[in-house]
Amino acid sequence: MVSLPQREVPIMARRRLPLAAAALLIAIVALATRLWQLQVMRGEELGLLADNNRIRLHRVQATRGTVRDRLGRVIVDSQPSFDAVLVPEDSDNLETTVENLSQLLRQSSAETQAVLRQAKGRPAFQEVIVKRDLSWDEIMAIETHQLDLPGVSLRITPRRNYPHGSSLAHVLGYVGEVSSKELAAGGGYRMGDLIGKAGLERRWEKYLRGIDGGQQVEVDSVGRKLRVLREVPEVPGNTLTLSFDLDLQIAAEDAFRDKQGAAVVLDPRNGEILALVSSPSYDPNLFSRGIRPAEWAALTQDPLRPLNDRAVRGQYPPGSTFKVIVAAAALEEGVVNPFTRIHCGGGVQFGNHYFRCWKKGGHGSMNLHDALVNSCDTYFYQVGQRLGIDAIADWSHKFGLGVPTGVDLDHEKGGSIPSTIWKRKRFKEPWYAGETLSNAIGQGYVTATPLQMAQAIGAIATGKRYRPHFVRQIESPDGEVIQNYEGDLVSEMPLKKSTLEQLRHALRDTVARGTGSKAKMATIEVGGKTGTSQVVALGKNRLKPSQLKREHRDHAWFVAFAPVEEPEVAVAVVVEHADGGGGAIAAPLTKRLLEAYFRLQEEREATKYADVRSSPGLPF
Repeated sequence: MVSLPQREVPIMARRRLPLAAAALLIAIVALATRLWQLQVMRGEELGLLADNNRIRLHRVQATRGTVRDRLGRVIVDSQPSFDAVLVPEDSDNLETTVENLSQLLRQSSAETQAVLRQAKGRPAFQEVIVKRDLSWDEIMAIETHQLDLPGVSLRITPRRNYPHGSSLAHVLGYVGEVSSKELAAGGGYRMGDLIGKAGLERRWEKYLRGIDGGQQVEVDSVGRKLRVLREVPEVPGNTLTLSFDLDLQIAAEDAFRDKQGAAVVLDPRNGEILALVSSPSYDPNLFSRGIRPAEWAALTQDPLRPLNDRAVRGQYPPGSTFKVIVAAAALEEGVVNPFTRIHCGGGVQFGNHYFRCWKKGGHGSMNLHDALVNSCDTYFYQVGQRLGIDAIADWSHKFGLGVPTGVDLDHEKGGSIPSTIWKRKRFKEPWYAGETLSNAIGQGYVTATPLQMAQAIGAIATGKRYRPHFVRQIESPDGEVIQNYEGDLVSEMPLKKSTLEQLRHALRDTVARGTGSKAKMATIEVGGKTGTSQVVALGKNRLKPSQLKREHRDHAWFVAFAPVEEPEVAVAVVVEHADGGGGAIAAPLTKRLLEAYFRLQEEREATKYADVRSSPGLPF
């Protein structure tokens, strides 16, 4: 039997075997290394990511606290709102998802992409709010096309609601999405949260914010919620009760319809603000739903500046309302007494300048009482000259002018009260004696806010100066009173009783028979002072307002308190670029506010009395 020769392995194959073995070994090592990395090195991390594809922690945003007026009526609350949210990690084709969602929300893909870019750097699987406060049609569109929107869902959140629109907008302020700067400052905020941006919403943020809750939610592979596993309830924010009277506020805003300016109504006995108007105003609901670029541009580019709070930021020459303070200074410094008479022939010459009185031909011989009643400029030119600018400044500061009042509102201005030191610091120039004359009648460098003037006339009314405030009480969600706010007395006015009496009597007669007669009420005595502040110098021209451009017309002022003998309300009104002076324009407006205040008081007293009479078991 012949044996066959053993088959030989080809030389090329023998050469390749070591290479194949090496490649196989390398692959095995690489696979083992990768498995070690995934299971050992990143096992915990990848486990969490896997859980995130099944279980999510959803934060439940707390409902901001309610804001009420002094009678408990709602001024600000929160309403449920639907937001469209997207978790990019849940979409297998993000570009298509964004395109589909944008079409349903009637916005461009670029807008949606911009929102996602702003959320760059957020934690994985954290929701991005694409659009807030969806319409019913948008909600139904997303629900109907849910299969085409992996990673997209609807979230119910509390939306800030201002039921009275623009009423009290400058006091209340508005909310907006937290900025990167605010996030960096800490405080537990997350991207997409709402935070107070202006006014009360910002200054009282820590009381209004509340404590967020959370849900442990099971989701499917595309992020759709299947069930809630565990829930921690949110804690709503606190309730703020304000000093404002909503009825009085609405009456004041009606009085300012189609006018630009401001009004402040406060209680001079404790500094509570009862009404505050800055006209024109704006609707803070625009911000709570997410203000659009065109809306923001319209507000910021409006020449009437509706975002500017004229009551606390508007710095106007107070005009002849300032004469009350100069009169107080003159009596206290002894440069005049009630019997000092000065002749007014229509003006006074000082150096090479002739300072005119508002009344052509003059008022004749005037004492201090009559000079206030008739608002004689000539009298106060000479009184100011006798006092000097530094004495005027000193007494102005005692009335709270020249510095902010301290009210809890954003960016309050302090006005300006000139002095020799003030001018040298600001202009690097000495004070000239002729400048004192125009400043003595509330012109020149003198400026004040309506809130300051309301505080000042309140100090004349009561002899005390209180810090203006508008928050009366803070309550927790379960009704516990956290804080009560009462009047903060700044100072007892350093005025003799006789000085206060002379000023009050003069202001009463100003309304009864003087320049403020259009503020006269039928049954209640009012004390007040007119003011007309020039915007531009007109030289020797005496033009009617209708002959001037609107921006060149004077501002009309009126400050008042009532009743004269037992004051309970103080008012300051300024109308910008008015069609007349303080007596013609601002005094009638002040009368409307005072009538509304006393009518409301009378109606509420009558209702209270009727309720008592109708109570069972009472001997009526």
